[in-house]
Amino acid sequence: MSDYEEIVERLAVIEEDLRDRAYDHLRRAASASDEDELRDAKAEEKRLLQARRAIAKAIGALSGPH
Repeated sequence: MSDYEEIVERLAVIEEDLRDRAYDHLRRAASASDEDELRDAKAEEKRLLQARRAIAKAIGALSGPH
């Protein structure tokens, strides 16, 4: 058992939450009624994707070989 297993599990939950929120913003973008709403939804999805990638990288760093 890794010293960081508990942290990795918590990060995995956060990553999943970020993924779900990003998909929500993509859905919102797909049904946007105007350009402002579309732009805002896309920008928020991009921010969430960036955060998700950072969390995934942290998971990889903590899960990798010691």
